[in-house]
Amino acid sequence: MLRSLRFQLPALFLLGVVVAGFVSAAIALRLFRSYAQDRSRSQAYTELKKESSGLKQLYGQQAGLKLLSPSRLELATGDRIYYGGLDLFPGQRARFRPLSPKAIDQRLVRRRGLMLFVFQPPDAKTKLLAVARPLFVGKRFWGTIVVAKPETVLAQRWLALIERLLIAFAGGVLVAAAFAWYSSRRITTPVLQLSEAADEVAHGNYDVDVPSGGAGEIGVLSERFREMASRLGEAEELERNFLMTVSHELRTPLTAIRGHVGALREGVVTDDEMRAASLTVIAAEAERLERLVGDVLDLAKLDAHRFTVLQEEVDMERLVDQAYVTFSDEARRRRIDYRREVEANPVIVSDGDRVLQIITNLLSNAFRWTPDGGRVDLALSATDGSVYVSIGDSGPGIAPSERERIFRPFWSRGGGGTGLGLPIARELAAALGGRISLESSAEQGSRFELMLPTRPR
Repeated sequence: MLRSLRFQLPALFLLGVVVAGFVSAAIALRLFRSYAQDRSRSQAYTELKKESSGLKQLYGQQAGLKLLSPSRLELATGDRIYYGGLDLFPGQRARFRPLSPKAIDQRLVRRRGLMLFVFQPPDAKTKLLAVARPLFVGKRFWGTIVVAKPETVLAQRWLALIERLLIAFAGGVLVAAAFAWYSSRRITTPVLQLSEAADEVAHGNYDVDVPSGGAGEIGVLSERFREMASRLGEAEELERNFLMTVSHELRTPLTAIRGHVGALREGVVTDDEMRAASLTVIAAEAERLERLVGDVLDLAKLDAHRFTVLQEEVDMERLVDQAYVTFSDEARRRRIDYRREVEANPVIVSDGDRVLQIITNLLSNAFRWTPDGGRVDLALSATDGSVYVSIGDSGPGIAPSERERIFRPFWSRGGGGTGLGLPIARELAAALGGRISLESSAEQGSRFELMLPTRPR
């Protein structure tokens, strides 16, 4: 449960909200408290100044008369009154709260006329804000009168703010928790669906219903997962087709070789001409097997990037002629209009055997899809430091949906062949620093164009 993304996402979100709320509240309270204290102290000192001024005048005038009880004044104002100095009203019971000599320097009060200070008398548990004034009877300095009130009165103002902030904070946490739960559901639901789909793919079921995931990164992930499942399904189908195709391609020449070898060993073939014919068939089928195994090895090397490319001067006109001659007999036999057009005689630095292999694979594909009596043309041109070899045919063309698939290993239109010729040709072209492009239509057939640089890049 605790390791579930559905729990961790809202928990982290809520934790962030709580931490941010505490930090914000602490800063706000600190600022407000400082502001409130300064403002409250200012107001308190203003009130204390007025009270102390009135008391100074009152007791300065009542010296020697009947005393107005300080305790009654404290009860009426809520403040405390302290006095230090000569006795104002000798013989009377009522007395001021005594002012400790340590609380304030009375000489300094007399000199300044007014002092604001904070002190904590022995009879109080908290500090007091105080205003001290000198008391004169006539022109004679008689003592110091102090009016004070507790600081705790100031704290009550911002404590009320703390209560309101806590209520607001609790409400905010509840709203954030609801939003975090909703958001986590929106995020984790498609992720869990993707996880279930991944389990299905892991068990070999590639036709799974992948959730869309909506917009954003989850939607992109869902789309990529759907593409991955589709490609895995295609790869599995290609693998099955490859195994069936390769087994068929291997079995056919092996069957022919086994039959001719058996006839030769058992003495069925006694005529020298028939013996030579059997040996020719065995050699051709062995060459066919070698070519098939070579194609598979070449593709494996290209995929593993362990393919070595030679650097040599290659006469492209001679190489194109060599490839052209290879298919001349087939063209005559099938009455195909087979043409060659050379517009330039470039010499490039590349791997001649591999360039010939690319052109041969493209010609083989063209002859395979060109019907008897059709057309195949081979053209060579050069411009701007690049060489172009194009192979056109009058076949049925390639549908747009299949133009990328034909370059995938083991995929073949119509289920014939190994499906390795075009993939090997494109990978070889890329290894040589070139590329293969395709133009195709149902009316004009297909045209493959090989582009190679004249010098390695």
